[in-house]
Amino acid sequence: MARTKQQQREETMEALTATARRLFAEHGYGKVGLETIAQTAGVSKGALYHHFSSKAELFRHVLGVVQHDVGEQIARAADAAPDSWAGLLAGCRTFLTAATDPETQQIMLLDGPSVVGWQDWRELDAESSARHLAEALTELMTEGVLAKRPVEPLVRLLSGAMNEAAVWLAHSPDPEADLAATMETLTPMIEALRLPGSLPA
Repeated sequence: MARTKQQQREETMEALTATARRLFAEHGYGKVGLETIAQTAGVSKGALYHHFSSKAELFRHVLGVVQHDVGEQIARAADAAPDSWAGLLAGCRTFLTAATDPETQQIMLLDGPSVVGWQDWRELDAESSARHLAEALTELMTEGVLAKRPVEPLVRLLSGAMNEAAVWLAHSPDPEADLAATMETLTPMIEALRLPGSLPA
């Protein structure tokens, strides 16, 4: 059966996204050209420009995909936890663990902020990891585990701390040890937000 034009466009987009993601992760944004991406993906440069007007636009798309994937990892970790509180901690750990993955490091933490700018980076983060954090905090307030307070500033404070830690982990010579130390520090910070007697000691 012949492929429709829509299917061809989708396949081209998937090939470009997967190829660009791999090349950006392996070599960094500055060392990868659009011609290399097109050739490696097996598409013409014209087909690439049909989907993306520039390398920066293609990178922003890839960054969005990576941040979405991290958000999905957070959601799965939280859903697998025995309760909402454990889910919050599991989600935080998952986000920080992602920062030690070489692909996530290079695209999301090392190149991302400088290529798209901090404002766009934060907007993409707000659609993925920060959204899951807001949902988790809202649920814990509803359950009476956390005192009711404005969610947005709390999300900004916690996500700001974790984003800073994630960037630090991305540059760490010993990310595994530093991840453990970060969680040892982060956990009591988050526990301090709990209402007394809301959970077993």
